[in-house]
Amino acid sequence: MLIQLYSDAATDFKQQTNGAGLLILQAQKQIQLHQPLPKHLNNHQAEFQAAIWAFQQLLEICPLPEQTAVQYFTDSRLVSDGIAKEYAKQYASELSQLLALQDYFQVVITQWIPDRSNQGAHQQALQGLHQN
Repeated sequence: MLIQLYSDAATDFKQQTNGAGLLILQAQKQIQLHQPLPKHLNNHQAEFQAAIWAFQQLLEICPLPEQTAVQYFTDSRLVSDGIAKEYAKQYASELSQLLALQDYFQVVITQWIPDRSNQGAHQQALQGLHQN
């Protein structure tokens, strides 16, 4: 089984609030979710937290993760590079959590995409932001 997963974070620097959004595509099904993130995160922390939350949600709905391939899309260079290198100096704890979640799946292929290609997850992240 192949699942496409998109995640994004939105940050309001003035209010110091954050939101996470995700989009899951599988066959002809689409799932969109959002939630607020803890306050006072910087944008990079929020992107990692959004990715962690997205994989947690995927684990909850995926009956056989060990038989599931995930194509993961993020517009965060730091997240995508961190996954590829298995290293993110200032975000080692967040990256470790994310990689541990990805290990449940048969394979995870991570791809960076530009903001304009991540609108589904971005719109959800904005909704999560406004729940704060």
